[in-house]
Amino acid sequence: MVGYALSRLEFKGRNLIFYIIIFTMTLPFQITLIPQYIIMVKLHWVDTYWALIVPYLMNALAIILFRQYFKSIPQSLIDAARIDGCNDLQIIFKILWPNSIPAIITVGILTFMNSWNSVLWPIIVIRKDSLMTMPQLVTLFAVGGRAEGQLGVKLAAATMLALPVVIAYLFFQKYFLQSMASTGIRD
Repeated sequence: MVGYALSRLEFKGRNLIFYIIIFTMTLPFQITLIPQYIIMVKLHWVDTYWALIVPYLMNALAIILFRQYFKSIPQSLIDAARIDGCNDLQIIFKILWPNSIPAIITVGILTFMNSWNSVLWPIIVIRKDSLMTMPQLVTLFAVGGRAEGQLGVKLAAATMLALPVVIAYLFFQKYFLQSMASTGIRD
């Protein structure tokens, strides 16, 4: 919805908000790490799946990708929906989302890869073995001394880590490439 608002709605401060979103991409994760952890503690989300899911729900790259994708959709399609009586939410969910499957899948793959490969955040917020992510377990296994001198085991663990990302990309490759090809094109 933020991508739609930044691409199609005219309001004061729209460009400023867009530049602030781009600026947040330049901030290293370590700067926001402590404030995010404090929020997780106050919400009692430490050692829960919420601490792993909620921080990844919204990111600047997704907003920028959706903004660019929505800019590539012809204005005449949105105007026709308005003439038919659609409001902004109906335009987003009935017109744009069905036409945005490649962008949705691209954002999904990139968000999945980012959250799957994350090790620092899960190590900080998850301490129970039953809730640990696979990258977290592999890191503790390989670096924590449990696999000393067992190079084959380390390589097998690294291969297992890469497998879900490769499978997701192969399964959705057509949509991913279609989205990347059309995001930068402007009529």
